[in-house]
Amino acid sequence: MSKIIIEKSKKAFAEAQNFIPGGVNSPVRAFGAVGGTPIFIKSGSGCYLTDVDGNRYVDYVGSWGPLILGHADSRVVKRINEAVANGTSYGAPTELEIKLAQLIKEAMPSMEKVRMVNSGTEATMSAIRLARGFTGRDAVVKFEGCYHGHVDSLLIQAGSGATTLGTPTSPGVPQDFVKHTISLPYNDIDAVNEVCSNRGKDIACIIVEAVAGNMGVVPPKKGYLEGLREITKKHGIVLILDEVMTGFRVAHGGVQSLYHITPDLTTLGKIIGGGLPVGAYGGKKEIMDSISPVGPIYQAGTLSGNPVAMTAGIATLEILKDNQIYKTLEEKSQRLAAGMEKACKDAAVPAYHTRVGSMLCTFFTDQPVTDYATAKKSDTKRYAKFFHGMLERGFYFAPSQFEAVFVSVVHGEKEIDATIDAFKAVMKDF
Repeated sequence: MSKIIIEKSKKAFAEAQNFIPGGVNSPVRAFGAVGGTPIFIKSGSGCYLTDVDGNRYVDYVGSWGPLILGHADSRVVKRINEAVANGTSYGAPTELEIKLAQLIKEAMPSMEKVRMVNSGTEATMSAIRLARGFTGRDAVVKFEGCYHGHVDSLLIQAGSGATTLGTPTSPGVPQDFVKHTISLPYNDIDAVNEVCSNRGKDIACIIVEAVAGNMGVVPPKKGYLEGLREITKKHGIVLILDEVMTGFRVAHGGVQSLYHITPDLTTLGKIIGGGLPVGAYGGKKEIMDSISPVGPIYQAGTLSGNPVAMTAGIATLEILKDNQIYKTLEEKSQRLAAGMEKACKDAAVPAYHTRVGSMLCTFFTDQPVTDYATAKKSDTKRYAKFFHGMLERGFYFAPSQFEAVFVSVVHGEKEIDATIDAFKAVMKDF
């Protein structure tokens, strides 16, 4: 194995730090959790990335989930080019917004009405404001290790990038902004029941990553989501499923279709933008009609419903209506997960493996991971060694233990088997 040359990436990173805080525009990209220099990407095609030094990698980050069809899918790119030729932004409604909303509702019937925004963060922020306005209550329940974007009131015991940096709360967030936020252990339905029994009349909403994807991939325990639905109905609390990551990823209808849960509101992002910045929130008609201009709860955005982003989303969701895609993704993801698990066992490396659909994770720990506390017990130094070992062999995984592996439609048998072989070699080095 020859060491990859990343001189141009090193130069780019040094220059970036002169103009951009930390040299990156999202913290986890800085490689702070794994050490070394971030790889600067020049292009992506299919399941491959090429960096500025010309190194080629099999990509399992997929822009953190949205590229389920792979990089630069020709069908999506063609539609984007056609849209750009008609103009990039109007600040006025288009029929494209209707079409994307229809495609979303077809897949997720619980989203009776949909409002487009520009990111997952905007979606969760807006959904929480809507829940508060609709119920007339202030308190919000979230779960430790679940990340819902950099919303001030939710930056308390956050996961993902905040966990990676060892700063579960952020300076700059006034105490008054989080005093109405209740953070509970994920997968602990008894804790939810106790809080709601005592403070149910104060709680506007419970927001949850239905499959946690920001502390690694942590599935809900049997009965957990059903319990949340039952408790929220009992106390008149709005249940928000954050499907920014899982929507159209784990199944065409998201987690709610897998577990047969009907939330009051759902937040989306990632895949519905086809690789461009898009978010959305939606749900029950009577709740959604509380938003301006129909109702009094204000939310707006100049680029919301951007025609280019809508086009990319429509192109992607139309392709994903083919059920065979998810069957194929399931087979590929199972093949990869099983191969990685066997490699760890054969090498006697303590690891715990999780998977839901085409999202999976290997935690370097000797115990089950069911929540934030158990996820944090993972050996992050061992993960860093794994990350660099795979990178040197031409495989790009998330530069953090607390992220997901994403499999795309274009990861072929050849790439998956090569990944397993590389994983075996790295485990032997442990």
